[in-house]
Amino acid sequence: MLQMFLTAVLAYLLGSVSFGLVMARVFGLGDLRSMGSGNIGATNVLRTGNKLAALLTLIGDAGKGAAAVLLARWLVGEDVAGVAALFAMVGHLWPVFLGFRGGKGMATFLGTLLALSFPVGLAACATWLVVALVFRISSLSALVAAALSPVYALIFYHWHGAVLILVMAVLIWMKHRANISRLLAGTEPKIGAKK
Repeated sequence: MLQMFLTAVLAYLLGSVSFGLVMARVFGLGDLRSMGSGNIGATNVLRTGNKLAALLTLIGDAGKGAAAVLLARWLVGEDVAGVAALFAMVGHLWPVFLGFRGGKGMATFLGTLLALSFPVGLAACATWLVVALVFRISSLSALVAAALSPVYALIFYHWHGAVLILVMAVLIWMKHRANISRLLAGTEPKIGAKK
């Protein structure tokens, strides 16, 4: 139990690191929370027009999720890898360093999936990419990929992993409530568009 608790705390703190804000500062883009959608993720960084900063944000946010899982698996064991995945996500969504106002979590979610089960993560990434190429809407891509991820887990992983991934997918959908409203209204911005 102590190992599980420590894993949860450390994964949460790692997840709380905002690479979007770090990259915005490094590249002199200003405060992401006061521009575009106000989100701290890669999609809003892309709205600044700096593709490199957006790419590095994506890598960083996905990487911290993967790192949490891989470190937990290596240091403690497979049993706590799922705990690390969940709490790295929670840290990104509600970071202690930013007054519990975080991002939408998709990059971190994909990073954790790739580390938990590479086939599941690969299928989710492919889903995101296909939907993005067809519709050019990041939030729609995220929602579809998140919704299908528990199904992929049942096929390529195992049922209790699918339950964990379902919980994480629900968190993704919760954080996309405003996006869902805009999607239904037909006002959700396209990828790369400045809001």
